[in-house]
Order: sequence, then C-alpha cells, then structure tokens
Amino acid sequence: MNASFPPHDPGHVPVMLAEVMEYLAPHDGGRYVDGTFGGGGYARAILASCACQLWGIDRDPAAIARGQALAPTYITADGTPRLHLLHGGFADMAALLADAGVARVDGIVLDLGVSSYQIDEADRGFSFRMDGPLDMRMGDTGPTAADVVNTLPEDELADIIYHYGEERLSRRVARAIVAARAGSPLLRTTQLADVVRSVVRPDRSGIDPATRTFQGLRIHVNDELGQIRRVLEQARHLLAAGGRLVVVSFHSLEDRLVKQAMALAAGRVPAPSRHDPRAMTERAGPTGFRLLTGRPIRPGAEETRRNPRARSARLRAMECIAPLSIPESEPAE
Repeated sequence: MNASFPPHDPGHVPVMLAEVMEYLAPHDGGRYVDGTFGGGGYARAILASCACQLWGIDRDPAAIARGQALAPTYITADGTPRLHLLHGGFADMAALLADAGVARVDGIVLDLGVSSYQIDEADRGFSFRMDGPLDMRMGDTGPTAADVVNTLPEDELADIIYHYGEERLSRRVARAIVAARAGSPLLRTTQLADVVRSVVRPDRSGIDPATRTFQGLRIHVNDELGQIRRVLEQARHLLAAGGRLVVVSFHSLEDRLVKQAMALAAGRVPAPSRHDPRAMTERAGPTGFRLLTGRPIRPGAEETRRNPRARSARLRAMECIAPLSIPESEPAE
C-alpha cells in the first residue's frame, strides 16, 4: 500500500473527518465509495488509512479533474491504481459502479453539503458574498439559477424558496424578484442578493438574509433532494455484509431524508395509532441493517471554531448485516 498522504489543501476542510473515519472503519482489502468526491478530503484519508480501493464520484468536472491529478499518488507496488474517478451524479451510483465492474462495496460516504470549492469560486454562482454569474449548477448541464428566477411564475418561485430554502417570507421574496426582473433580467449573484435583502431584514442569528433563498434555488437547480432519495435507496443494495453507509448532511431537509431512509432500512417503522386499521397488520421484522447512530453526531466545539461551515453538520451511519439482492438491471460481478 502507498500510505503517503498528500499535503492538506487549506481551501478544502473535510467536515467531521475523524467521525467519518470512525464510523466507516475502512480496512485492508476493502472497496469504498466517496459519492461526493469534491476536494477529495475523505478519499485521501480512506486511502491513507489502509490498503483499499476507492471509487470517487462527482458530477462536477472540476472535481473529477482534481481527482485524476491525485490518482497517481495511490498505486500499489505492482502498479494497480487504488483511486478510480467516475463522472456523474451520485444518484446514478449503482449504474456508474456497475459500468466499472463493481457490484458490492464495503463502505459509502456521502457529504451532502455544497463543496467549498464551488462556494469559493465566484464564477460558479453559489455565493451571495461574491459577484458572479447566477449559475448554481453542481454539474455543467441543465437550467441555471438565472433561468429559474427569470422565467418561473411568482407562485412557483415562492414555493421553491419556502419548501427548499425554509424562508418564511418566501412570497415577499418572490414578489420582489418578479418586480426586479421586469426591469432587466437578474443575471448576477449580487443582483439577486440585493433584491432579497431589500425585503428580508437581518435577524438575531447573524445569517445573511439571502442565505435561505440561495439555498432553496440551489436545491431546486440541482434536484438535490431527489438525488439524495435515489442514492440512499441504491446504497442499501450496494453494501456487502459488514459494509457501512456514512452520511454527513447540513440542513434539516437533508437530515430528515437520511434519518427516514436509515430507520426504514433498520426496520424502525413508526407505530400507527391504535385507532388506525394498520395497527392490526404485522409490523416490520428484523432487517438486513442496523443503525450505528441513534441520534445524529454533531461536530465538536473546536471543529466549529476552526471551520464555521461545519456548525450545522449532522452525521448518521448504518451497517449492513445481510446484503440485499442486487436488482436484475444492475449486473453482478
């Protein structure tokens, strides 16, 4: 095994890295997937910890390019690559791995937050603190945030901002956006941020008034919740016996999906009311998974001090006890 560890990139700080490694528990001979490769922080740590193979998935071409530059660092003594890059969304994880000849893996890690690289690059359009094109796409295809804010009806905009951004003043924000775009299209991040700030005042939290609107648009543009639902379903079928799924989320919408999916996989179905006819039916029995985290694990005070972006992070993990059958559409090894 090549155990060398490349110098840490100060621009990319993997959130809850120690906790991720603890719950993932990588081992020699294992096969692992970093479904949100980003800056490669988790991937580096996993590859440096043991003689394993890792597949990094990302729909951002820039992330794949960073991974390809890193790959020569991780090669076995006989010249076999240990880091493999797959370009695509993690919602297509099963198909991407099948195409690479991989049917079962020993661990999957997902960091559901937007990459620090994407936030810090003004041209990607994720940040309301820097002027850039109103893009927000994690990949390089599909409608941009500018397309959304300049074409959707007011009520649809309000729904996106309310449901995905959890902005209680969503209708006021949507009304302001429609009024602003009537004069000229909103094409820059600072334009949109200024419109939002004109109708949403700062509160005691200290969070910028534009935060929730930008979050809602980003989630919509990238179909983030749909992607999460699909990858969580696929992960159950990809894990080998003893394999673990570790997920780090950053807001309540993501964490709720992860919590529900893991609870369902572990057979923890909420009991219906005794007045509900479903109470007469058989409850879920033992399943092939067990929860490793009863409650979400939160970052420590020292990490949040060093990396403010970690403050809202939540980690959940589960382990496969008995592997599920692989769907027929996904060829086995």
